[in-house]
Amino acid sequence: MRAKDIMSSPVHTVTETASVESAAALMTARGVTALPVVDDTGRLVGMVSEGDLLWHRVAPDPTAHIRQYPDTDPSERPGMVTEVMASYPLATRPDMDVAEVAEAMLEHDVRSLPVLDGNELVGIISRRDILRAMVRSDEALAAEVQHRLDEYADGSQRWKAAAEGGIVTVTGEYSDETERAVVTVLARTVPGVAAVRLAPPLAA
Repeated sequence: MRAKDIMSSPVHTVTETASVESAAALMTARGVTALPVVDDTGRLVGMVSEGDLLWHRVAPDPTAHIRQYPDTDPSERPGMVTEVMASYPLATRPDMDVAEVAEAMLEHDVRSLPVLDGNELVGIISRRDILRAMVRSDEALAAEVQHRLDEYADGSQRWKAAAEGGIVTVTGEYSDETERAVVTVLARTVPGVAAVRLAPPLAA
């Protein structure tokens, strides 16, 4: 399974000169926790998260015994996204294996990664996207794999797909190794498929 299979697209973005308030409003309206930041040409220049936007925005409780944040003059608060965003963000590619994407997120402690095709921003993938893909039922996985195989075979059920624990088993006959490879790839592109096994048809 690749990043392009589960990424969100088109992407909600914010410009680097946008106000912190407008970025926060967009996050709230779209139900996202981070936004790619682009320049006037649409080129990715950063990422801004909920945490970035909250910085210096929540006043400390004056009655608290422990003050975690120093008093901040409201006039000194960052006003534009460019002042709080993370520059040179980590990004991934559409063809990156989702397991590698998840590993990068954990290693760098980020919750979302923009997806770049060359220099073009084509999507965004979050931890939530990965989890959603991983928890699909075996029935749903088998049905989607079966649909893709039937389409490839022009509607004839040359192969039978079954799933257990996220592992898909495809039974049937193959014309050659190329066809075996095609069937494997088709099954693996279904979001949530952990592995694919090819088995010969059962003896009559």
